[in-house]
Order: sequence, then C-alpha cells, then structure tokens
Amino acid sequence: MKKLIITLSAAALAAGGLTGCANMSETQRDTGTGAAIGAVAGAVIGMATAGGHSGRSAATGAAVGAAVGAGGGYLWSQHMQQQKAAMEQATRGTGVGVSQTADNQLKLDIPSDVSFDVGRADIKRNMAPVLDRLAASLTQHPVTTVKIIGHTDSTGSDSINEPLSVNRAAATRDYLVARGVGGSRIAIDGRGARQPVADNATAGGRAMNRRVEIFIGEAAR
Repeated sequence: MKKLIITLSAAALAAGGLTGCANMSETQRDTGTGAAIGAVAGAVIGMATAGGHSGRSAATGAAVGAAVGAGGGYLWSQHMQQQKAAMEQATRGTGVGVSQTADNQLKLDIPSDVSFDVGRADIKRNMAPVLDRLAASLTQHPVTTVKIIGHTDSTGSDSINEPLSVNRAAATRDYLVARGVGGSRIAIDGRGARQPVADNATAGGRAMNRRVEIFIGEAAR
C-alpha cells in the first residue's frame, strides 16, 4: 500500500515537472497533472473507505481518480453558475445549502427538516418545491449529470441505516425522473451513518446527519 502511494506521489511530482515543458500545450499539461494528482487522491480515498481491502480499493481509487483527473473532471460553466443562482433563489430560507465544490460540482445539502422524517424515505412536502425547481433546471441543462447520496444518523444498526440511506437517494431520484429528468443521468448511493457532519450524541447533531446530498456536474471536454 505504501509503495503504491509513494509511486503515485512520484507520478504527481513528475507531472508537475512536465508543466514546464515547452512542447506541451496547456491542455496537455493540465491533463497530465490532473491524472497524476487524481490518482493519488483516489488512492487515498479508496484506502480510507476500504474496510479490509485497502490495497485493492486504493488501486481502484487511483484508477478512477486518474480517469477523472485526465478527463478534466468538471467544468464550472456559465450554465452551472446559472443553475447555482437559480437554486440559491429557490432554496432561500429553507435551510438547504447550495455551494460549489472544489471539483466544480454544484452541491445541494438538504437537511432532515426539509428532506425526510426519522426512519422514512418518503419525500416530505417542503422538499417538493426544491426538487421541482431542481428538475426544471436539470431539464434546461441536459449535459449535466447528477449524483444523489443519502445519509442517516447513527440510531439503529447498519443493516437498517445502509438500505435506508439508499432508499432516500432512490426516492429523490424517482421524484426527479417523474418530472422529466432522464434516469440515465442520475446515479445514487447511500452512506448510512458512515459520514456524519455533526455529533450523533445530541438530537441536533443527529438531525444534521440525516440528510441528502445532490451533486450536479458538467463534464469537462
């Protein structure tokens, strides 16, 4: 595992050195650097989330990271900025967080008081207008892709929380699809209670951890 990270780190440094080559275009330099850095980041993430298969997951993460890095990742275009502005307006006062991620995706962080009741995967009434506006924005910008990730608090066992988090993501996807967003554009995942953003020891913290995250990206070409 250490050898893999060292090798990938060396590749990242080498790619950084290539940025000074006069023969390379700006696109080529960015692609090479992005691939190497993406590989290192992917390996680290893969190792951290691997459970008992850190070596295998690191290698997989490296490959995925390199592909994203080399492919240019995501592009923050004028369309993306317009979608961000539209969602900020649509969610104002609701508690939904709207932000641009470090890799140029639009992120909607939908807390439990807007998204789902405890132990449930049914779309709540006050979440519907947010998703309606999101669906309208997505149909106007068909080049974007969507990933929906469901989360739970630590109440209950993994055997309950894992499928519940996936079901919340699936319910969100199905709502968007029913309003005209192509299902092939949407990927879903559930993280159970594995990625808390607050302390599960308090009621307020558990409420913050029961959430849905929606990531919207426009692939760079």
